[in-house]
Amino acid sequence: MKDYNISKHNSFYTIGLNYKKADAEMRGKFSLDENAMQKILSEAKTAGIDGLLATSTCNRTELHGFAQHPFQLIKMLCDNTQGTVEEFQQVAYVYKNNDAISHLFKVGTGLDSQILGDFEIISQLRQSFNRSKKLDIANPFIERLCNSVIQASKRIKNETQISSGATSVAFASVQYILKTIPDVSQKKILLFGTGKIGRNTCENLIKHTKNPSITLINRTKDKAEKVAGKFNLMVKDYGDLQTEIRTTDVLVVATGANQPTISKDLIHTKKPLLILDLSIPKNVDNSVANLENVTVIHLDHLSQMTDETLERRKEFIPQAEEIIEEVKEDFIQWLESRKFAPVIKALNRKLKTMKEEELDYHSKKLTDFNSKHADAISNRIIQKITKQFANHLKETGNDADESLELIQKVFQLQVSKK
Repeated sequence: MKDYNISKHNSFYTIGLNYKKADAEMRGKFSLDENAMQKILSEAKTAGIDGLLATSTCNRTELHGFAQHPFQLIKMLCDNTQGTVEEFQQVAYVYKNNDAISHLFKVGTGLDSQILGDFEIISQLRQSFNRSKKLDIANPFIERLCNSVIQASKRIKNETQISSGATSVAFASVQYILKTIPDVSQKKILLFGTGKIGRNTCENLIKHTKNPSITLINRTKDKAEKVAGKFNLMVKDYGDLQTEIRTTDVLVVATGANQPTISKDLIHTKKPLLILDLSIPKNVDNSVANLENVTVIHLDHLSQMTDETLERRKEFIPQAEEIIEEVKEDFIQWLESRKFAPVIKALNRKLKTMKEEELDYHSKKLTDFNSKHADAISNRIIQKITKQFANHLKETGNDADESLELIQKVFQLQVSKK
């Protein structure tokens, strides 16, 4: 991408891993919390990288940015997570330039989501961009690309039915409970963790189970109380977790911690207990599944559940892909226009220098010369000339390089590459 005058580095890369090759445990090793993402962006800026996005969800962790070599980004990711370079190489992918651009469009529009048409990722992409912009590591390319992906996402959501029907991890978890637990409205349900997935799951539980016995527990009690107040549910202290688990029928874990929050020591039940772990990394210790009467289901299993809603969504993939191509084409055209931006700027400077010389000459020769009016008229003429050249370069396509060379030669331009 050296010809586009957007970064001092020649290539734009996406490096990362997702649910397709990396299981929940491996994704957990490479997951990034807010502090880790801030650290990576700061390190990248110090290292001279001038454009970078960091995203980490339950389904994927990715870095999108400019670098001399993708290993720069891979090393930063591994240095700030529990994963190693060797593990990364086993499950990861690396995309470059146009392939990296296309990948981000697929991710941001829900076509690469574990549940097709899940648009949660677009809000996470917005957060990633805002984080990068705040740290001054979102160059014009990153900004334009993010805005284009957001635009494509909005159009797909509004113009297709790829997100129709209620399908998400939260919805899938409730559907699993309904199919698995008889008389669910009479059972005791405990939700541990009130983050975004926890809140969405809570809402789905209330809507679909008609169960009045839903209890919330969160490490920070006031957060649980805010969610409970909205739905008029019961809240218990974090210290009551073990006691509540003893009497519950369904435990939904959505805590989002870096280490397991549910261990064998917490569970002492004599009746069947269904545990749904909606966290990345896993927040239910693997040994819990060995306990008698306990069934543990992780979100990866829930995400594989197919139903009529998901099958119907697949029908709209071609329409979504057409929209992506339209928006991406506009982005590529903008990118191509960056090639001749330095020449147009140099031409503008040259014309202004010529204007100043002429105004100076005529102001000395003409006694009634109105320099103010002449300056205004000259500026409008310069604006029209540069616009004409810019439009010509946009329309010439593959011949733009020849036109650029001719303009530089005719006007003897000194073009800055900065």
